[in-house]
Amino acid sequence: MRLPARLLPCTALAAASALLTGCFSGDGGASSSSDSSDSSAGGGKRIRLAMMQPPRSGLSPLSDDAFKLSRWSNAETLVKLDADGDAEPALATKWQQHGRSWTFEIREGVTFHDGTALTPAAVVRSLTEAAGASPKPRILDGVDLTAKTAGDTVVVTTQDEDPLVPQRLSSPQLSVLAAKAYAGKTVNPVGAGTGPFELTKVNGTSSATLDRYDAYWGGRAKSPGIDVKFVPDGTARAAALRSGEADIVEAVPVSQAALLDEDLITEVPMPRTNTLYLNTAKGPFEDASLRAAAREAVDAKSIVRGVYEGRADVARGLLGPALPWAAQLRTPVRHVKAGDPSGETITIGTFTDRAELPEVAATLQQQLQRAGFKVKLDVREYANIESDALSGEFDAFVLSRATVLDSGDPAAYLYSDFASDGSFNISQLKSAAVDAELKAAAGTETGAARRKAVIAAEAAILATDAAVPMLHERVIQGDASGVVAAAHDPRERELVTAATYVK
Repeated sequence: MRLPARLLPCTALAAASALLTGCFSGDGGASSSSDSSDSSAGGGKRIRLAMMQPPRSGLSPLSDDAFKLSRWSNAETLVKLDADGDAEPALATKWQQHGRSWTFEIREGVTFHDGTALTPAAVVRSLTEAAGASPKPRILDGVDLTAKTAGDTVVVTTQDEDPLVPQRLSSPQLSVLAAKAYAGKTVNPVGAGTGPFELTKVNGTSSATLDRYDAYWGGRAKSPGIDVKFVPDGTARAAALRSGEADIVEAVPVSQAALLDEDLITEVPMPRTNTLYLNTAKGPFEDASLRAAAREAVDAKSIVRGVYEGRADVARGLLGPALPWAAQLRTPVRHVKAGDPSGETITIGTFTDRAELPEVAATLQQQLQRAGFKVKLDVREYANIESDALSGEFDAFVLSRATVLDSGDPAAYLYSDFASDGSFNISQLKSAAVDAELKAAAGTETGAARRKAVIAAEAAILATDAAVPMLHERVIQGDASGVVAAAHDPRERELVTAATYVK
């Protein structure tokens, strides 16, 4: 088993900038390992990248660190996703379903960074390692998956018929690596990927180095390499962009965005919704008319303006602009008539781990009190409040929730949060109508039909007023003026690609 905009004092700015000084040169990284006279489009300039979170599992692809490998164009999967979440070829060129099994044709002429060839057996090894890992990669939660070779193909079989197998195989946690990656007790991706950039060095939780892999099957990358620095402090990341110490910066804090040239930042809609969940099983919100009253009392525009400084999108449903097809398919939802709160007392819970949520809860308290509710707040760290939220101890709960999980499909999120037996059903919702729509969506083939079924399920959920979607979050990415073709990916799977370079 594998184990897996506020002004700062000048002194604060100087200290933050100092954290980055020298980060991208003179530390033995790849800045000294490539030819500065390189004739590529990037003119020999390496990309200096400031990342938000350091590795948690030694960059093992079986953990969330896999998304770093993906964002660096280092490790690749059999399948990738288009903007709508549909599967497209990557290391697999085509696939076909036969009941519980899917047959994948493997791309020819691909080599790993150690020079060994990509083969069906190599694919099976990586998938088998992932399926047997403890804990399993999140994408395989509840999924019994096996893989075997069949001539020049790979056959992937699941215990139950699953229309989402190709989408699942797009998860960075199911990247295909060379045999050398699996030689130890943990998976080591250094020199073992297939992407345009080879991971050559990892300095613990401080930095990483990647060099261009000239034998990449998809064509030579435009930049000679990437120098990564992990910078958890948001002020320091923003200072790195402002001072020119970094070319690309992940997750610029809202409070720092106003201090930067607007031409240097891009707001990327995220598949994440800030939602007010209402307890339908007991208390005041067991009454659908009081849930309707709460929904009508919520002024999401003022929350976006006041808490998020306008850098978020007012929600029209549970699925936001990161899934552009949702708005195109959505139709008006019929709700019950709002009742009179008449001084009903409610308790709203939320947590401190996401900095904005306590302020969101305080704003909701004021809005609901103006509507006639008496409102108490219970704010704790997430680890100390999750079990109470899931057991229905609150009348309402404020949560920032990812709406597409690793498969890129929102049906799993909708089921976990709103099905009668959903594992994350904070609203304690039990609705036969909702369950029927969720079941229909889960069983529908991927593509246009499935998207339509997902929106039907969303409408059924919204009609109950068990959840009041308020806003969709954005992440702010910083790109220096010389950066060309950095990816702005809502799913956070791409950042530096083969097309990215610095002028």
